[in-house]
Order: sequence, then C-alpha cells, then structure tokens
Amino acid sequence: MIPLVKTIMPQREILMPELEKVLYSGYVAQGEQVELFERAFEKYIGHGHSLSLNSGTAALHIALILAGVKMGDEVISTALTAEPTNVAIKMVGANIRYADVDYDTGNIDPVSIETNIKKNTKAILVVDYAGVPVNVPAIQAISKKYNIPVIHDAAHALGAKFNNIKAGGHFPYTVFSLQAIKHITTIDGGILQIASGDEYERAKLIRWFGIDKKKTRLKNNIQFQGYKYHMNNVTATIGLLQLRNVEHTVNSYIKNGKYFDEALKSIQGIELLNYYPNSEPSYWLYTLKVENRNGFIKMMEANDITASELHKRNDWHNFLNDFNSPLPVLDAFYQKMVHIPCGWWITDSEKLNIVEIIKKGW
Repeated sequence: MIPLVKTIMPQREILMPELEKVLYSGYVAQGEQVELFERAFEKYIGHGHSLSLNSGTAALHIALILAGVKMGDEVISTALTAEPTNVAIKMVGANIRYADVDYDTGNIDPVSIETNIKKNTKAILVVDYAGVPVNVPAIQAISKKYNIPVIHDAAHALGAKFNNIKAGGHFPYTVFSLQAIKHITTIDGGILQIASGDEYERAKLIRWFGIDKKKTRLKNNIQFQGYKYHMNNVTATIGLLQLRNVEHTVNSYIKNGKYFDEALKSIQGIELLNYYPNSEPSYWLYTLKVENRNGFIKMMEANDITASELHKRNDWHNFLNDFNSPLPVLDAFYQKMVHIPCGWWITDSEKLNIVEIIKKGW
C-alpha cells in the first residue's frame, strides 16, 4: 500500500554517529545544537528569527501570547485544518470564530475573514492547508486595515512560496511543524518564526518558564507566565541533518505535485485546485475534489494506494465550535476533498500508475 504520509530520516550511517556524539556528550538538554539548528533554519527561511520548540502546538500557543490574545478574546480561524491549530486558541482562553474557505483552494477566504471581524477580534489565524499558500496580499491588506496581527500556520507548507518569498516571511508569526510526518522531522518539534527581534527575545523567556537562560537561576526574576516548551540537543541534531537535504526533500514533493497538476487535468469527476497567482505550493498533500469520494477512496485502496480526507473539520468538534457559524463553501469543498500520496517516497512509475488508475474511473 502506498502511504499518504511517511517519515523521512537521514541514512543510518550519517544519523547514528551524530546522535551518539550528542547522547554521550554529557549535555542532551537545550544547548549548542539547538542554537545551531535555529540559525540553520533561519538561513533556509531567509526571514525573521527561528525559535525552536518541542511541538508546533507550542509554537501556536506562544504566537497567540505574543499577539496579545487573552481570555474572552476572539480569533478568526479556519475549520479546515488539523485540530492543534484551533486547540491552541482555546489554550489562551479565546473563542474561535470561523471564516469560510475559498472553493478554489480550500484555504481561508479573505472576504469571509473581513465579514467576521468583531470588536473583540484580536488575531487572524491562517493555514496553508496541504502546503497550498493562502491569499497572502489580501490577508496582509486586511491585517493592515484593521490593525489585527496574523498568525500563519505553515505546518504543511515548509518551502511554499508567495511572490518568491518562502512561508515565514509574510506575517509577524509563522508556525512550522517538525512532527513525525511533515516535510522534515525532528521526531517531534516545531518552529515559531518571528519577525521582530524584541518579540523573539520575549518568546525565548516564554519558552523556558519565564527564565532568562543567559543569567544564572539566582539572578533571574520571573515576570510572567512561561512554559517548558524548549527543544533539546538530541532532536536538534536530527533537525540539523534534515536541513542538509531540505531543498531536495521539499523539491521532491513539489516535483510530484506539479506532475499531478498536469497529468490529472480534464479527468471526468475530478476538479483540481486553482492556486493563487504568484503562489508556489509545497504539496505536503496532493488535494483533489472528486465526485463520489467514498467510491474514489475504495477504488484507490483496492489498488494499494492510500487516499483520504485525513482531517476532520474542526467545527465538527463540540469543543472547537464556539459560534456554530454556517460555512457553506466549506460544506461544498469538504464533501469532495480527498488527498493522494505526493511525497518523496513516490517513484516515477508509481506516479504514472496512480494517474492511470484514476483515469479508469471509480
């Protein structure tokens, strides 16, 4: 069975000696390796300051704190995402107000964002779902017009670009996931990319109990709530090795995604996504809209190919549905949405086979 997602790891002969060095170095907590990984990640993104964390959820939590979101505030978000995107909003005690999606991409619709802005809207949380960039210029314009900060959940979108700028360079806060099945992994982990140097320094305190690691414990004076969200030297070492080949890894997803963009055109029962001009997806998942999704999934599985909608709409969780807002475009999109394998593990012959099987119908 060709899997929908798969963990990538450096070759054993490269990974294990480096892990042994750090494991027996006498210092496995947050240290030099973490610092090196952050600076290497910054270089890859090309913008802002990289704060490494133990999860993408921790990155979302800190981003919301930096954005000033508090108990009883509202955050505009999308229901088409993995649950942590919106669980993090509840972690700061805020309420979630869902905007609808754009039928062309499945991403949050800027028009719906603006419609849903209320007096206590304190942040806008947008997601590059499946690695497809959101409408960056339109969302930036809304943020500027209403003076509301944007948190960019790019957990699916490492290497995605808009106007030739990678995700991480468009908004004040961008979240990346380094969880097991993302483009690259540190086993588990996350990055918060922060535009402001001052906010980056504050975020480092939030990451570690409010304690400044540049001072001794005796000279510290905690001023606000912090957490134990840091990355450690072991996982950072894996991250450093992953970054050696990140361009090749991400480009393999993009190569496969572009192949499907061309090969699946004009097939009866299929609608392809319509990406925004000047946007370049990183295709963590390849998303289709199909008629008779259940039939499509069964047909693919019968041919040893995994296909799935993968994520449950977040507004279908009682805990994450504060306002029970109608989302008619998401209703239409989600009814047809399905993902097929697109990652680094797909061979050229498997890509060809996937397309030929789909062409036969379901």
